[in-house]
Amino acid sequence: MITVERTDFVSVPVTDMERAKRFYNETLGMHSPNLEAGWPEFETGNVSLYLVDPTRMGQEFKPHPTHIALRVPDVAAARETLEAAGIEFDGEIMDTGVCHMAFFKDPDGNALMLHRRYAPVEA
Repeated sequence: MITVERTDFVSVPVTDMERAKRFYNETLGMHSPNLEAGWPEFETGNVSLYLVDPTRMGQEFKPHPTHIALRVPDVAAARETLEAAGIEFDGEIMDTGVCHMAFFKDPDGNALMLHRRYAPVEA
């Protein structure tokens, strides 16, 4: 058995690195200490999002089909801001009884979600 200490990053496949860097940096307001690098990592406070062009490694591009949950202070307010910037959402805000979620995609079709937990999960 091994010991996993934490998850350091999640790779996000992209087809246009410059467009992706603008989206994550300017549209979503995320910070990357190495924005000008060929493989920038956007810090989220716990797990970084690492933009990668899989074709540069001889792999086929396939967008993430499952949502990466981006924690925000207020899902409705964040959604409104992104909609004003031209981002389209998939459906209405979902209230699970524990959290609010709003689903959208980045320019490459990677599934993203605005997320905010407001109640503890019951066992």
